[in-house]
Amino acid sequence: MRRALAALDVPDAGLLIGRQGTIGGFGLLGLAMMTSRTLGEAMLAGITHHKICGCLLDLNFEAVSEREAALVAWPQFGDTELLPFFCEELFASCLMIARELVGPELRPLRVELTYPEPRYAHEYAQLFDCEIRFGMPQNRLLIDAQWLARPLPGFNPLTARQALALCAQQRTPDGGEPHQEIVAAVERLLRCQLRQQPRLYDVARGLNLSERSLRRKLAESGRIFREIHDRVRAERALQLLQAGSLSVAEIGSEVGFSDPREFRRAFKRWTGMAPQDARQPAG
Repeated sequence: MRRALAALDVPDAGLLIGRQGTIGGFGLLGLAMMTSRTLGEAMLAGITHHKICGCLLDLNFEAVSEREAALVAWPQFGDTELLPFFCEELFASCLMIARELVGPELRPLRVELTYPEPRYAHEYAQLFDCEIRFGMPQNRLLIDAQWLARPLPGFNPLTARQALALCAQQRTPDGGEPHQEIVAAVERLLRCQLRQQPRLYDVARGLNLSERSLRRKLAESGRIFREIHDRVRAERALQLLQAGSLSVAEIGSEVGFSDPREFRRAFKRWTGMAPQDARQPAG
């Protein structure tokens, strides 16, 4: 990360990158947030599973007072040089996603940061449109607590529950840190090839590994190929069902099924519900 920022030589890179944040960029976690009941539930889902998206800060959400609630972030590595970038990217993307969920009128009460004021501090004020304080005890983004009860238009309890269950599967079996890089690499290849029903051999070849080596590496991560493949297919199917533009048969084809009946049976096995229930709006 340090080398990348040096090569970019863009002082406010964190703000620029965070400003581009969309809920779709969070993949399955974004789907879980979008289908939550309220903004508060969506934020809780994001905080609970933030590490599967590669966040390099530890997060918490706390009530500051009856009126104020705060997203609190602190570094995992004690790297003060990179802390501004991490905080800028996190708080900016969180603001963009929250506004995508409940509307552009959401405005923080205050942003507090532990590091000294940078020379581009005016960019903070322009983006967050609120009071900015540097040299504070904690890194916090504070909002009016009333926003937490704001209902979300995409609420779907079945989809939210299953998306969260799939998010939980992306953590290690003991509930610790996110999966190893080999698992992430397998997932990336699978997402690009779902229609072709890739086998272990195909993915191993794409990673320049033998089948035996890939199977061993996955076992060391506590994973098996079929479980990863099924989870990626379920993830994609849930996203397409929620989007609502394709038929069940077309979605089955997108995730590698030529027979819609086989897809329906598999989806029920993965998620415990029928495909049509995943796209049924909450009533």
